[in-house]
Amino acid sequence: MTAAEPMPTQDDVLGYFDTLSNWGRWGDDDELGTLNHITDDVRLAAARAVRHGRSVSCAWEVAVPEEMERSTTSCPCFADLPGAENMPLPGFRNDRHWGYSNERLGILFHGNTITHLDSPCHIFWDGQMYNGRSHSLVDATTGSAWAAVTAAANGIVTRGVLLDIAKVREVPWLEAGQGVYPEDLEEAERRQGVRVRPGDAVLLRTGYGRARHETGPTGDFTQAGWHASCLPWLQDREVALIGADTPQDVQPSGYDDLAMPVHTVGLAAMGLWLLDNCDLEACATTATELNQWDFHLTVAPIRFAGTSGSPVNPIATF
Repeated sequence: MTAAEPMPTQDDVLGYFDTLSNWGRWGDDDELGTLNHITDDVRLAAARAVRHGRSVSCAWEVAVPEEMERSTTSCPCFADLPGAENMPLPGFRNDRHWGYSNERLGILFHGNTITHLDSPCHIFWDGQMYNGRSHSLVDATTGSAWAAVTAAANGIVTRGVLLDIAKVREVPWLEAGQGVYPEDLEEAERRQGVRVRPGDAVLLRTGYGRARHETGPTGDFTQAGWHASCLPWLQDREVALIGADTPQDVQPSGYDDLAMPVHTVGLAAMGLWLLDNCDLEACATTATELNQWDFHLTVAPIRFAGTSGSPVNPIATF
């Protein structure tokens, strides 16, 4: 932080629940939160960011079988076919002319491994979710009746901006526990010749994706990431969505009573949707090659009823 912008104290960050709150900003029944910044005009402007026609994934491949299981039972849609009972994979009909493969997928996507979208109902503070709804609206059987991932069923289509902080600091990657501050964001803008606009999605590269490619995932939550001091900056710029190549928050956060302030203030107070655990290496390589740090970003969550997020494959098109 600069001398003009002292490091926020814990009381300052706790105050963000009020000063950065978007409760009621778009109406008392709003579940979209900061996605309201993505207007039709913003989507049209995002389309103009496509200047080369090249697209890259910003997601990690999900490993099998560590994070999924394959089914060895027949697919229900083939259950009535002759010979389908107890059919192993790959399966074939009795005539052997055609067959199929099938999986039953079980996945825990929250955490620090799988690329996923967090919706506002993922985090509570003092028993409340975004826009003042009670945590009691989340039911163990039916999921959340408020601000679930299905609020974004029409997809998130906007301009994405990659801010490469590892490049700014001239290191392969930030070390675990190193925070990213507003001055880092603005220095990245300056060096890259781009400026974050209202409705943008901001993707933060700490370089952890490179480290993970080279050495594997760390398996713990000590990491580089957004510092809480970035939250007012994101509010001022009217950012719709943030992502990172880590689970967002720098860990440790530096605040005893707020282990994950970006998650907590962002989701519960601001309604700020989060893209955790992106793989931004291909995106950064492409941006460097094309000298283009903005792009058309598409995020299409699976319409899981009542869930607090979804595994996703964000696509950046340059």
